[in-house]
Amino acid sequence: MLKGLGGLGDMAKMMKSAQELQTKMAQMQDDLAGLSVTGEAGAGLVKATATAKGELTALDIDPSIFNGDDKEVVEDLILAAVKDAQTKAAEKAQEEMARLTESMGLPKDIKLPF
Repeated sequence: MLKGLGGLGDMAKMMKSAQELQTKMAQMQDDLAGLSVTGEAGAGLVKATATAKGELTALDIDPSIFNGDDKEVVEDLILAAVKDAQTKAAEKAQEEMARLTESMGLPKDIKLPF
């Protein structure tokens, strides 16, 4: 394509690869919004569902835990379930990023600035 122009051909190839990576990253961000993970606490009595981007989308609480005396326990279980969902969301996003970078021939553990 750019033969005879020295390093400019490599630069054009690198720019094309960067644009391709940017397009795939944008697609991955859209895909992460559609993936769901569920965090649990209290042996499944409280479940929090979030997108792989970390946005909380649902909360499921077993009615058996509602007792006025256990208010703090219920609050702790809710927080634990939400934190579990957020952790799983971050792990899922990392898995998807590794899969994307590996598919482009980059090391799967590369840290990109975006």
